[in-house]
Amino acid sequence: MKIIIAGAGAVGTHLAKLLSGEKQDIILMDENEEKLSKLDSNFDLMTVNASPTSISGLKNAGVAGADLFIGVMPEESRNMTACMLATNLGAKKTVARIDNYEYLLPKHKEFFSHLGVHSLIYPEMLAAKEIVDAIKMSWIRQWWEFCGGALVLIGTKMRETAEILNVPLHELGGRNIPFHIVAIKRGNETIIPRGDDTIKLHDIVYFTTTKKYIPYIRKIAGKENYADVRNVMIMGGSRIAVRTTQYVPEYMQVKIIENDINRCNRLTEVVDDKVMIINGDGRDMDLLLEEGLRNTEAFVALTDNSETNILACLAAKRMGVTKTVAEVENIDYISMAESLDIGTVINKKMIAASHIYQMMLDADVSNVKCLTFANADVAEFTVKAGSRITKDAIKDMGLPKGVTIGGLIRNGEGILVTGNTIIQPEDHVVVFCLGMMIKKAEKFFN
Repeated sequence: MKIIIAGAGAVGTHLAKLLSGEKQDIILMDENEEKLSKLDSNFDLMTVNASPTSISGLKNAGVAGADLFIGVMPEESRNMTACMLATNLGAKKTVARIDNYEYLLPKHKEFFSHLGVHSLIYPEMLAAKEIVDAIKMSWIRQWWEFCGGALVLIGTKMRETAEILNVPLHELGGRNIPFHIVAIKRGNETIIPRGDDTIKLHDIVYFTTTKKYIPYIRKIAGKENYADVRNVMIMGGSRIAVRTTQYVPEYMQVKIIENDINRCNRLTEVVDDKVMIINGDGRDMDLLLEEGLRNTEAFVALTDNSETNILACLAAKRMGVTKTVAEVENIDYISMAESLDIGTVINKKMIAASHIYQMMLDADVSNVKCLTFANADVAEFTVKAGSRITKDAIKDMGLPKGVTIGGLIRNGEGILVTGNTIIQPEDHVVVFCLGMMIKKAEKFFN
């Protein structure tokens, strides 16, 4: 597959690194030669030093034979222009990164497609949705719904109160167990568990289950005493913060603390009246305490500085806040953030890359989620008639090491699978893949 990525910024370089390991034909375009020179020698990709909005530059990059053209430059208008030009010069499919929510409305889809922009991605909106999913339940690190919630994935950290510590998985209730443990994150290692594996203190355990069994998982994880989130404090009035306030449930009270007075004035115009805007430095503990930090169940740090966000969440934890979320855009800091136990980490680059990655899979995939801490992906495949996965029971399928099936949705109902389960056409199957294994798993669903 020939893929051209326009823009060697944070999202473009992360995506190029991700895809270069896939043995795809990757071309990264940017007019800044310095950005490109850092990448060229270290990864299996080609770089083109030209403007992605230049017709001659696009021709030199070989856009006529491109299967996928991805515009991820900082400026929305340049991404749209580059995609339109790429389509007219022969690219089969285009994706543009945008920052205008209005463009995503279903009524505009055909209009943009006609112009040559086939898909749109808005990383700030995707990040805001992840934040809201993370704060809805204070005891959960990651939460992901499949098929409108028929099946859910829950990631939660094991504390001393967990009932399932040090018990081999095959002893956890046998065939009638109402959940499936798809992965265990232990230190820097992610384990696809087998029956004789055990869960240890401080593991992050990923469960798939149906919604009615969430209270049961909360109980066995020892998290029943965690307060439900009613009050949310957001540090930093970024675009993600604005989107987050639009997605939080009605029952939550939100405060945004922003240092820049001009930004505060702008926030009062764009957020709901019930959101309180406070002008001040979110690193000032006296200010946070004055504004009710001790009565806050969720603290979300969304400044443009990863270190500030990590430290602010650490401070909030020390003050007794149950749930903290930090935006950490520096990928090198993510494992450090996890070792400091700051709660949920949000990274726009990884979220955007997951969604773009989904578009280049041949199988029918409606969802791909990158699990930030676990170096793993969860994908939701729709099973086609005649595909390999329907030919035998799961245990006889020979799935690659590092791939496990977490559950399936049949006729709108979530079903947990065993080794004897036979998958049928039209099932939606939730597949957990370590590292870059989605491409290998995909072959079973084509």
